[in-house]
Amino acid sequence: MARVLHNLLLFLIRLALKIRVLGYWSLIYGYCALCTVVALLKLWWNIILRPTATFQWVIRETPPACLNDTSLGTHCYVRIKESGLRFHYVAAGERGKPLMLFLHGFPEFWFSWRYQLREFKSEFRVVAIDMRGYGESDLPLSTENYRFDYLVTDVKDIVEYLGYNRCCLVGHDWGGTIAWLFAIHYPEMVTKLIVLNCAHPSVFSDYALRHPSQLLKSSHFFFFQLPRFPELMLSINDFKALKALFTSRNTGIGRKGRWLTAEDLEAYLYALSQPGALTGALNYYRNVFSSLPLSQNHVRSPVLLLWGERDAFLEQEMAEACRLYIRNHFRLNIISGASHWLQQDQPDIVNTLIWTFLKEGEGRKSYRN
Repeated sequence: MARVLHNLLLFLIRLALKIRVLGYWSLIYGYCALCTVVALLKLWWNIILRPTATFQWVIRETPPACLNDTSLGTHCYVRIKESGLRFHYVAAGERGKPLMLFLHGFPEFWFSWRYQLREFKSEFRVVAIDMRGYGESDLPLSTENYRFDYLVTDVKDIVEYLGYNRCCLVGHDWGGTIAWLFAIHYPEMVTKLIVLNCAHPSVFSDYALRHPSQLLKSSHFFFFQLPRFPELMLSINDFKALKALFTSRNTGIGRKGRWLTAEDLEAYLYALSQPGALTGALNYYRNVFSSLPLSQNHVRSPVLLLWGERDAFLEQEMAEACRLYIRNHFRLNIISGASHWLQQDQPDIVNTLIWTFLKEGEGRKSYRN
């Protein structure tokens, strides 16, 4: 009798897991279908209003002058032997100084860290990379090439190529996700972790499934699962959606801080208008659901989490919840009035908070190899 009850219990547990998995993927595909319908309606409305302009966009041939500003650093390239990929990065500061490595988010590239490159090059070897699929770095075509483990290994390979065995790691948005994961899997290589507007991946997945309001704000995760159609929607009307993302009242940079200049915006359009650039950026999203939940969660490095109070995409409650997964010092700063793009929106405040965090505890000497 006990054996029968045991087998029945195992059967019920397995059935519950299967139902949960089925429900998870039903939610994803169902929401994806809903987002597709909404996008099709928007496309149809654009065609009605602007029949000739809708399907016109310009590939920028010449980079704006700000991308060649020598005060930001030197443009360099590295080909990683294991993956075969070539990465572009901009570096400043003396070689041999502690390494501060910057990972950008979507849909950005190294240029999003321009204020931090200038600020921290006096004390660090600062390096802002174009992550795989972005900017001048190689663009693998297969979605499979954007799995979490590949993205994390890219960071490890670049740190080692630069001649370091550890670094102060700084990430924003998708770069923040990869920074969290890198600190989880290679704790010995992260002296301090600084994350901007990006929740710990486990916090994000748990919170989004329990809060419909966050699920709604994350609707782009579902829409971006589609092949080709998101690229089209981001390109129509000469990349109108991308322009709005960076400049609109709801989502843009500069609502209470520094405005994105016309030249800055052209820098983004130059990078994202290149053939295949949008596909590379979107492929990060096309692997995310199969990569969660995480098998490892805990971060053992000291962590600074900076959060823009007026982030249009992420709810602030997730920021405090990240504390659950950190096994070291954790500092959280909510920046009043700042947007999702806070290192560009409020660079002076962000830089000051980073300096304060770097000086805590062991001090700057702990960053040296």
